[in-house]
Amino acid sequence: MTAIFITGTPCTGKTTLASKLNGHLIKINDIAIEHDFVLGIDEDKGYKVIDIEKLNAHIGKIIDNCDETLIFEGHLSHLCDGADKVIVLRVNPEILEKRLEARQYSQSKIRENLEAEALGVCSAEAYEKYQDDVYELDVSDLTIDEAVDLIGNVISDGGNYPVGSVDYMDWLMQ
Repeated sequence: MTAIFITGTPCTGKTTLASKLNGHLIKINDIAIEHDFVLGIDEDKGYKVIDIEKLNAHIGKIIDNCDETLIFEGHLSHLCDGADKVIVLRVNPEILEKRLEARQYSQSKIRENLEAEALGVCSAEAYEKYQDDVYELDVSDLTIDEAVDLIGNVISDGGNYPVGSVDYMDWLMQ
């Protein structure tokens, strides 16, 4: 059994790409909602606050009771235990901004997510927990098929995609 966690800022392609991979797809956000791991709504930012400890315990049970490849998808996945590999999808903030706007995110939420992407927040958090089992992939200019192939290659044999290899800090300076 292998547990792959695919994470990244909203609109980086997690759901689209994970759904095309070989393995049993598990959506972290769906688990949190279905099992009532939602603690409330952040008043300032308007998003659901998730009980990570309960989510983590539930994911552990899924991993312990499965003998197939599991693909966990969601921007909270890297905060949970049990991954054999964590794949962080990164997208250039200029491209990401258009995707967030297309989903009609508020301007404040767009700005927050663009800054998180430029700073590599998901990558840093994943690295803190998983170190060398984290792979950072820039999928900005890849087609869906190219990105799926790249992720598949990382799952099967790793590759050299260390945290820090994708850098959008210059975007913040504009």
